This record gives sequence, C-alpha cells and structure tokens, in this order.
Amino acid sequence: MKGCCILVSSLPNTPDSSALCPLSGKLLLKHELHYPDEQIHQWLNEGAVTHISSIEKTLTGRRCMRCGNTKHYLFAEMPCHACQSTCYYCRNCIQMGRVLACQPLYYGASATSYPEHPEPCEWEGSLSRFQLDAATRITAAMASERERLLVWAVCGAGKTEMLFPGLTQALSQGKRICLATPRTDVVRELLPRMKAAFPGVSLEGLYGDSPDKAGDAQLIIATTHQLYRYAYCFDVVVIDEIDAFPFHADPSLNYAAKRAAKATASFIYLTATPRRKQKWAIAFRQLPVVFVARRFHGYPLPVPQLKMIASLRRQLKAGQLPNVIAQHIASQQQRGTRQLLLFVPTIQLAEMLTDLLAAHYSSITSVHSKDPDREHKIQQFRNREKSLLMTTTILERGVTFPSVDVFVLDAGHDVFDEAALVQMAGRAGRSPDDPCGDVIFYHAGKRNAMVDAVAAIKRMNRIGSTL
Repeated sequence: MKGCCILVSSLPNTPDSSALCPLSGKLLLKHELHYPDEQIHQWLNEGAVTHISSIEKTLTGRRCMRCGNTKHYLFAEMPCHACQSTCYYCRNCIQMGRVLACQPLYYGASATSYPEHPEPCEWEGSLSRFQLDAATRITAAMASERERLLVWAVCGAGKTEMLFPGLTQALSQGKRICLATPRTDVVRELLPRMKAAFPGVSLEGLYGDSPDKAGDAQLIIATTHQLYRYAYCFDVVVIDEIDAFPFHADPSLNYAAKRAAKATASFIYLTATPRRKQKWAIAFRQLPVVFVARRFHGYPLPVPQLKMIASLRRQLKAGQLPNVIAQHIASQQQRGTRQLLLFVPTIQLAEMLTDLLAAHYSSITSVHSKDPDREHKIQQFRNREKSLLMTTTILERGVTFPSVDVFVLDAGHDVFDEAALVQMAGRAGRSPDDPCGDVIFYHAGKRNAMVDAVAAIKRMNRIGSTL
C-alpha cells in the first residue's frame, strides 16, 4: 500500500481480553477517553487497556500509529506545552484530533460481547430475483471467516436491501458489524433506514458532528474516517461506495478499515462504479464479485442526453446562465411532475447560480461540502418543500429522491470523471412509481468522461435487458 506500509498487526500484543471496559476495541487519544485518571490507571494495571507510542521512528523516518502515515511531508513540528519541547505531529489524520509524538494512544481490548438476535430484521419488503442472488452470496461471505466480496450493482439496484439477509444472520450470531462509507450524507441517509429495519439492535451513526459519540453499538454506521478510532473489533466490515473520494485515493483509510476488523473478519465492498484497480482484481480472480445489472424495479437506467453550448464556460465565468439552460429549467419546473437536481463543479458556481435563480424560483436551495445547513436543506428537498436543489458532487451518490430530473452543468469539467457522471445520472428514475427521469449533460465540448459514462450506462442497460 503506497505511503502506508505499516501492517495492521503492528500494534503490541492484545491486552487481556477477560478485562472488560468501555474502551473495548477503540484506539483513542488521552483527551478522548473522558474517564478519570484513576480509572484509566486501573484498566492499565488490569490489562484491559494498554498505551502505545502515537508516532514511532522507523529506519526511513516516522510512522503514525493511528493512520499508518509514513510520508515525511505529512509530519510537522510544533512547540508542545505538554513536553515543553518541539514535538512532531501527524498532519494526515489531524481532522480526527492532533496526534503528538509525546502523547500515547490508548488501545482497549476487543472483549465486549454482543447479544444474539434471533429475528432482528423487521423490513417487510421483498427482494427481486437479481437482488436475492446477490443477497445469498453476501450472506455466505458474512458467515465465513476472512472472506472478501465485491458487490458491483448499478445505481438504484437496492444494495442496502441486499445486505439485510446477511446482516440478519450475522446479528443472530452476536456478531459486531460496521457499515462504513466515505460520505457523511450517506451515513445520514442510511441511519434511519437501518434503524427501521433493525429496531431491536443497538445502532449508532458516527460522523464529524454526529449526535452519537459513544461508538459502542453492535451495528455501527460511520464515515470511513471514524475507523481511525477502532482496532480489531468488528466481525463484519461493509465498505459502501469504495470508489468514492476520499476512500479510493487515501491509503490510510483502507489501512484503518483493515485494522478496525478482527483477524477473522469478512469484508463486503459495494459499488456501482468500480475503479480500475478493482476491475483488475476481478479480472485476475483476486477479488470475488457478484454483479447486479438491473435496478430493483426492473426498469433501465436513464441515459444522459449530451447538449453542447459553445459559450457555456464563458457565460458562467461572467455570472450568466445560458438561455437554453434557463429555458430548460423553466420548462422542467412548470411541468411540476419532478423535482430538479442541478449539479455544478464548484462551490462558487453553486452559490452564484443559486443567487441568480432565486429571483425567479423561490423554491430553490443549494448545498455543498462547506454548508453548515446542508442536512436541513437536503431534508427540505426530501420533504418536497423545495423543488430545485443546486449541489456539488457531495450528492452524486448514496442519496435517494423518489422523483427527480438531473441536469449537470459543465459536464466536461475536470472534477466530473466517468464514475461521478454515472453516479449523478443514477439519481434519476429510482422509484418504481417514476422509473424514468431526464438526465442532461450540458457541456462546452465532449470529453472522454462524458462519452464513457454514457457508454457505461448503455452497457449496463444492455446486460440488464438480457437477464
């Protein structure tokens, strides 16, 4: 793993698993413990907790024991009040709290046992034949030790529901499960669905500003960054959207996911748009795969229309919306049959166009990664209190709205790769009551990503039609 050569077995010997404490399976900084020093010392003496160096020296430099970072440029120095000296810290995982070389990490033995739930699932839906085939493979993988399985399913195939039989079996055996995803908005989307399906199971949703903080539940729904705080405690790890940023581009997140799992754990990977490395692993039979080429309702994926506007970028740069796009938005909103998701490549453009369109549409709002109110705004759109939602790529995947059209502005922008365009198109037509939806890519000139995205969607539809 480039830039992350630490092995997940490199923590010291596991503490005495007979000594139980609330830190079980966690890897935390001192200020995250929230227990009196006397209690922590007692656990240390009993072997229920041990402490390790947070940053260790290696033959070639340094290594962060929380995220596995070994890149020298991701370490920095600062005057440290604790040790009264200049101290190294890791910049790679600083968003989870600063790891200082002079302050240890505390690791709790993974000794907590969880209840066996005979019939934990109360979901009353049914799976299609294609979903059921995939669910059978997932259930078998979750029941096995050290198993890996990639679920390659088109957008809207119902990947979450395919997990239910496997989760039911695992929970009936008292296993602990983590469903991790790169995006906060996906955690928020999954949390109520999982609570409704498994009401009798302890369940928490963990992300940067989540109300859940303990992280002790049997079923954890979390962003992949939260896995930095776990070690050797999950029997099953499900990674949703493995191709999404930042997971696919950050080796330390892959490292954290592996360390969070027990040595015997099984891994289930979910994606609609696998990256090249996953495709190579499949081709060389290094990664078992189950393929689902049809949506759960049986209808094909909406195929994007490509509409060229030569002056698109010049007009957007000048703070103007091309007339053809303005007319399409007006026509779409006048029909009133569907809401509109309008994807743009940058936060600046999202804010500018929202201000521009707000003069004509009172029912417009916008969200982006730096918007503190985005959860509320997304819920407004979900409740149909807003009919037009301007968004960056944060909503390209993992969220479901029953009846939307999708317009992508400047689809040739570098931020929109093939996977992003396929995922954005996949927001349309997800409901059996409205399985179509219009998808339009507005561009100033065709780019490979656009052409490849359309070809990939057509290929999936072609395969799905033969099943």
